[in-house]
Amino acid sequence: MTTGWVIGVLIEQPKDDPPLRHFYAVAQPDRARAEWSAIDRALAAGPVAASPWSGQEPVAAIGPLSAKAVGDLGLAVGEIKALGVRWPRRWVGDGRSLAN
Repeated sequence: MTTGWVIGVLIEQPKDDPPLRHFYAVAQPDRARAEWSAIDRALAAGPVAASPWSGQEPVAAIGPLSAKAVGDLGLAVGEIKALGVRWPRRWVGDGRSLAN
């Protein structure tokens, strides 16, 4: 059963640099709510991209998190944890089957 999501959010970079995708673990079973929660958290890192870039949507659910994964991350219901900008392979695999 899904108890959370890994969400990727594209953050605009200064100058002409391309947007950078930041990953968040969100302990929210509803995918849409998890995406909005990740956006709210991502705004602290910078402005969220307004349109797709290089085939990547500005906000995308990367994969579900099981109850065990949410527990391993130490998240309570509704909590969010920033996972950084590197692909979160520990939580969603290597991404070969997903567009990244």
